Amino acid sequence: MNDLLEQRLRRLQLRCKRPVSHLLAGEYRSIFKGNGIEFDDVREYTYGDDVRAIDWKVTARTGTPHIKRYIEEREQAFIIMLDISASTSFGGQERAKVDAARELCALMAWSAAHSKNRVGLILFSDRVEHYVPPARGRNHVMRIVSDLLETQPKGQGTDLRVALEFAGEVLRKRSVFFVISDFLAEGYEQSLQILAQRHDLTAVCVQHVLEQELPVLGMVHCQDMENGRQQWVDLGNESARQRYQDMAQARARELAETCAAANIGHIPLTSDSDCVAALVSYFQERHRRVADETGG
Repeated sequence: MNDLLEQRLRRLQLRCKRPVSHLLAGEYRSIFKGNGIEFDDVREYTYGDDVRAIDWKVTARTGTPHIKRYIEEREQAFIIMLDISASTSFGGQERAKVDAARELCALMAWSAAHSKNRVGLILFSDRVEHYVPPARGRNHVMRIVSDLLETQPKGQGTDLRVALEFAGEVLRKRSVFFVISDFLAEGYEQSLQILAQRHDLTAVCVQHVLEQELPVLGMVHCQDMENGRQQWVDLGNESARQRYQDMAQARARELAETCAAANIGHIPLTSDSDCVAALVSYFQERHRRVADETGG
């Protein structure tokens, strides 16, 4: 490991250590504990059992109410899927989208490890760039965070479908997935929904603050970071800036609607976001929703 990478790794570790110890690990456990369960057997229903656990097929066959019994899997696999395509490096001299995404990934990796769960990593662009199978332990998490900082993509574009289908192939057992991307891609929605049918899935959409509100700069020569196309854009023209912002808002709205329809968690994140606050807010909101659904 070179000195620069070691310094970046140490800074990120120090930045994440306190919130993981004091805030995120407890929130993580309250949300994800016991999400994985395995069917054990059935037994006769007794007063006080949860009627939602009734096995109606066995009940119909025997004429006596029976409920399903499950064994809770206390250890889960937590998989971080991070988009490292060229568009995520947008940011210039300011904090890039991928910088905020890496901090969020590190926070999640240490939170999962603090809760004794296995952690894995998938880095992707228009291909799967790097895969680390889920495992436990501090050294393993340090390797993941190091890979987050060090891995340079071979591809420039974004193909979420390829990454999502790869994840579904290599991880058959129910796992917790966080997909972190700017979602500047097409044709991934069905693959996202299919993965969500088997796994606990959260989509984190990372945008740069300049993508939400373009500055007034006059004529600017722009280049697409993924396909290289160039054009002049008049950022002094209010209607041109508004059209761009409308498109960005429409993409964000479509993703939110896709997530809502498929019961996928959704976290909007900007390059200047407080990642700790964003995660705590998401965990608390999800905890309230689960409590409302279960009556807990």
